[in-house]
Amino acid sequence: MVDTLTRQTNTAATSVVTEAARGAVKRRLAIIAAALSTIVVLLISICTGAYWIPLGDVVRVVAGGLGLPGGGDSTQETVIWNIRMPRTLLAAAVGAALAASGTAFQGTFRNPLVEPYILGVSAGAACGAGMSVLLNIPLSMQLSAFIMGTLAVALAAYFARGRESTTTIVLSGVIVGSFFMSIFALFQYFGSDAQLRRLVFWVLGGFYTARWDDVWLVLPATILGAAALWALAWRLNLLTLGDQECRSLGVNPAPTRRAIVLIATALTALAVSVAGIIAWVGLLIPHAARMIVGADNRAVVPLSIFLGASFMMMCDSLARTLHSGELPIGIITAAIGAPFLIMLLRRKSTSWGT
Repeated sequence: MVDTLTRQTNTAATSVVTEAARGAVKRRLAIIAAALSTIVVLLISICTGAYWIPLGDVVRVVAGGLGLPGGGDSTQETVIWNIRMPRTLLAAAVGAALAASGTAFQGTFRNPLVEPYILGVSAGAACGAGMSVLLNIPLSMQLSAFIMGTLAVALAAYFARGRESTTTIVLSGVIVGSFFMSIFALFQYFGSDAQLRRLVFWVLGGFYTARWDDVWLVLPATILGAAALWALAWRLNLLTLGDQECRSLGVNPAPTRRAIVLIATALTALAVSVAGIIAWVGLLIPHAARMIVGADNRAVVPLSIFLGASFMMMCDSLARTLHSGELPIGIITAAIGAPFLIMLLRRKSTSWGT
């Protein structure tokens, strides 16, 4: 009898270990597939535009630019290296930053409806952009947006000091965001037609002003920030259990939450400063990642990074090709994101108990 129970116990334990190993392999394969897909999407995005460049020519031009055998005609090299490459890389970096930030915020606040702009960074950035355009302050629109977006989150954290519950922090962000949006509304009201047009295009988001200077600023910062969030993913798993459970496992939730929110906010403010307010990416992509690999943030964070980069590059390609001019990318992300999220929510739970 005892031998039978022992064999059954061993069999059950072996089955659990095997299932866990299979799940780990599945998550790794999903991340690798997403990374490879990101490279493919990047190359296709460089091909796409009013002036179509065959994929083979793109590969040869890129290889030649990297010092490898290859190259193309001068027109292709100009289009690829001066226009499409910086724009595509910037789109990938912004998409990765927003997706990683959305994953971090949703895990930190234990709410699947939270997105990167919840603490008022978008409203603050919009206010900064308005100040740059209407008040002629000696700062670029991007720098002003970054400073004011960071200031908005700092104010939200200041108002929530001493009460570090997630509800208090979120409410502080909503209040600060409302205040800065009211200032931005004043800028829109008093601005001229040209100023208002410039602000509207910025708010709707886009990469039509992408330059290599933006890429060298945003891409390394996104890599560092995303890597930091990935390294903190196991702590993010503990935060999703609640503060009491987090403490019982030996982790102080307050400094952990502050560190994750600080990194995610910096990534969001940087993305908004160069691309405007692009909605849905930070809300949709984390849900899609959880549909694929489950709720373990050690897999959700890296998968969200690659999915966010691919999604943003695809949306940017559509923005450049659906209209003779250029559509704001915020329109594309909203048009794709809303129905896609509804489809995801109807197909399967997102592992938040719903």
